[in-house]
Amino acid sequence: MNSPEPLQQKTWVKEVMKNTIISVDSSVTATDAAKMMEDTGVGAIVVLEQNVPVGIITDRDFAIKITAHSYPIDTPVRRIMSSPLISIDPNSDLWVASDLMSTRNVRKLPVLDDDKVVGIITASDIVKHIADH
Repeated sequence: MNSPEPLQQKTWVKEVMKNTIISVDSSVTATDAAKMMEDTGVGAIVVLEQNVPVGIITDRDFAIKITAHSYPIDTPVRRIMSSPLISIDPNSDLWVASDLMSTRNVRKLPVLDDDKVVGIITASDIVKHIADH
């Protein structure tokens, strides 16, 4: 007789997410956003309009959009952000986050609680969590 498989405890997004998140208004220039990313060592910035998260700008957005489209470096981030914003709730299961990243082809998910950015979870965070457990 096979023994039943042990129940796997759920892991919530809020347990794995990073609380260090930078957000900027959509009028901020690409240059200023890039400098903030460099100064703080983050790979993504959430873009706000009237304090509501509307998009995200990642290091990949700079590489692809600024270079490929030859946008000037003083372009407002609203022109190069990825939008609409794909986000997740802090009380979501980690597997839901992983599935969302996979189906939407994104590697970074801002974590929103009542339209407020409370953190960010990345594909690397999920892989590290799995490897550590």
